[in-house]
Amino acid sequence: MHLAYTGPKILKVDDEGFPVQPYGVKDNPYSILDVADIVYVNPVNTGYSRIVNKETKKEVFFGVNADIKYLSEWINTFIQRINRWESPKYLIGESYGTTRVSGLSLALQSRQWMYLNGVILVSPTELGVDASGGSRAGPLGSALRVPYFAAAAWYHNKLPRDLQRKDLLVVLGEAEDYAVNELMAVIAKGGFVSEKERQNAARKMARYAGISEEAILSYNLEVPTSFFWKELLREEGYTVGRLDSRYRGIDKTKAGVRPDFNSELTSWLHSFTPAINYYYKNTLNFDTDVKYNMFGPVHPWDRSDNNTGENLRQAMAQNPFLHTMIQSGYYDGATQYFEAKYTMWRIDPSGRMKERFSFKGYRSGHMMYLRAEDLKESNEDIRKFIEKSTPKNGEPAKY
Repeated sequence: MHLAYTGPKILKVDDEGFPVQPYGVKDNPYSILDVADIVYVNPVNTGYSRIVNKETKKEVFFGVNADIKYLSEWINTFIQRINRWESPKYLIGESYGTTRVSGLSLALQSRQWMYLNGVILVSPTELGVDASGGSRAGPLGSALRVPYFAAAAWYHNKLPRDLQRKDLLVVLGEAEDYAVNELMAVIAKGGFVSEKERQNAARKMARYAGISEEAILSYNLEVPTSFFWKELLREEGYTVGRLDSRYRGIDKTKAGVRPDFNSELTSWLHSFTPAINYYYKNTLNFDTDVKYNMFGPVHPWDRSDNNTGENLRQAMAQNPFLHTMIQSGYYDGATQYFEAKYTMWRIDPSGRMKERFSFKGYRSGHMMYLRAEDLKESNEDIRKFIEKSTPKNGEPAKY
């Protein structure tokens, strides 16, 4: 995010986020530096960050709660050194980083006595909310992914003509209603659902997913996303991307149940790797032989006791100033936008804090800011979020 989203420089890519040459960086006209100072942190073994003491065990860093613990200490030390205790503070994280910042929201309050104004979750994970092992299974998980199927199918012109003529958001509204109010109940009946219900569900799901009834029935209405990425454009000879299904890939064979590779990820690395290395060496004058880890060796990662969604709820309940904004791309098939909505709904089932939650969707994928139109909109959404959640001078934090 530091080289493509909110900072002073962004990647040289085309308006839809695809690689161009020559590689490099350009000015970001939408940076939020007018309303906030920005500090991005590379956790251990990402970017240039490394474990210095070779005797230190990886378990100190590599795990949901270990990660939160050491980073809360780091943030405290940083704030003390730069003398910013009086400033309003915000955390932003993307993908797994949303697990991190959700947990940090409470860790900073309870262990460092540091209170935040806002948490920004970009393409969030499930945050341990109604999830096990980082995913939602069964009727819940199967139904929640259908609106994403509809988004990807709409983008690739695979929906029936009447749906294809509608705006994306209208189609998604219909798909969301179907998923929650009809499909989930049918899947919950499993092998005991009537044949008529099963066939009707497959027919309607095919209408929104853009794949055949036969394919859907072959998975008992519970279509895996990996199969969908292979199936949607199978006859055209393409796969679609996992993190952004606007991207297409080519496999060795049309047959199979999952793509050979993630087409969006190879595209992003194509753009990011030369740009980040150029930027540090030539713009920031930081010269080193240490490799910049686009993906760091952080395994095994201890995923146990992931209560970060509940951590965020507790932090918000204890701090009337704390707001949360979610940003999701409709074409993200990994951290899907409707899963993010569900997480937001379920973090505080009482509904007492819903006015402090907001959701923003974009017509792109996991890294919505790579698309020029969404770069502008998403930065403006952050700017408005900061302005809204910064209290007036002298305003008390109380219920």
